[in-house]
Amino acid sequence: VQLVESGGGVAQAGGSLRLSCVASGSLGVVNAMGWYRQAPGKERELVAEFAVGGPINYINSVKGRFTISRDSAENTVYLQMNSLEPEDTAVYYCNLKGTGYFGRYNSWGQGTQVTVSS
Repeated sequence: VQLVESGGGVAQAGGSLRLSCVASGSLGVVNAMGWYRQAPGKERELVAEFAVGGPINYINSVKGRFTISRDSAENTVYLQMNSLEPEDTAVYYCNLKGTGYFGRYNSWGQGTQVTVSS
């Protein structure tokens, strides 16, 4: 399974960015797709995730500002980030949880840097 992210960059506070993640390979059954982030000196945290057939979860700090969506036909997940804040600065990672021939797996993209200037 390969996850390739794009769309990171630099934005001013109050601006917007849109992240994309394309999944390829032997995905099997996709159980969940989402976005995590890791700021310098901090642990990686969940930003937004949807479980197939289940609810969409957002971390409290991005509710009302970020929107996760998916194009299942293209195995692509998006993260629309509006009203960006300097605290959103981090490396954002795409994540896919699935079940394949050998069982459950948890795959990560390489990460894309998001920098928000004040």
